[in-house]
Amino acid sequence: MNLIELLAEPLSYTFMVRALVVTIIAAVLCAILSCWLVLIGWSLMGDAVSHAVLPGVVLAYIVGAPFALGALVFGFLAVALIGGVRDTSRLKEDAAIGIVFTTLFSFGLVLISVTPSQVDLNHIIFGNLLGVSATDLWQVLAIGAITFGILILKRKDFTLYAFDPTHAHALGMNPKLMGAVLLGLLAMTSVVALQAVGVILVVAMLIIPGASAYLLTDRFGSMLVIAPVLAAFGGVVGVYVSYYLDASTGGMVVLAQGLIFVLVYLFSPRQGLIASRLAIVRRRKSLAAAA
Repeated sequence: MNLIELLAEPLSYTFMVRALVVTIIAAVLCAILSCWLVLIGWSLMGDAVSHAVLPGVVLAYIVGAPFALGALVFGFLAVALIGGVRDTSRLKEDAAIGIVFTTLFSFGLVLISVTPSQVDLNHIIFGNLLGVSATDLWQVLAIGAITFGILILKRKDFTLYAFDPTHAHALGMNPKLMGAVLLGLLAMTSVVALQAVGVILVVAMLIIPGASAYLLTDRFGSMLVIAPVLAAFGGVVGVYVSYYLDASTGGMVVLAQGLIFVLVYLFSPRQGLIASRLAIVRRRKSLAAAA
């Protein structure tokens, strides 16, 4: 079997085409947002929101509503609860995040355990890329398009907020509002990624691409290009490898992105571990030669 046949065979199945489309959309969207999450230091917030949507999905199933609607409601609820606990108590943000997301996630697990279902609700936790329906695909496309549009249109404002909220306020922006909008987009992005890898692995897709891009460039504009390219490449590789190895598709997608990060971490021209070590060795040699 040649390379063309290897690439074409999975595409002969409709479920594989849907899996690839959803993976690419989720990977690109998560990667773009991850640039701001890494820059602001909201990695734990991404973890919180992605896990907190679980009870919303289960409740949506119980009442017969779209999963995406329930996930969005609980994503926004998690953000509001975290802000409320942080602002009305002595607790710091990390403690508020830990309390809210573990409580909501546990609530979701309890709902799954007591809800009779003909659908395997555990797919919400671990993802079910190969089971994406046409309806799921259209939901992902709609939410993804809205989120992507807002991120691109407001990217300069979000970037200024990330680098210097005080300066953004001086220019007439509302930093609290900007933060709230970003958190809302985080909730919407989690819903998209939920269809691909489940609530447990969403946080990886929200952090790894931005972290990889951060090690490759010092320019934020370049990060916004590098991160989605790396994420989409890792997503496609993961889907194809999972097909031929008969492995977990969502898990393989995240594993591929994780391996890309490892390569970047080791071999990045400026920030890579090996490049840094070589630079130290060269510096020592030059100092020794000068002495």
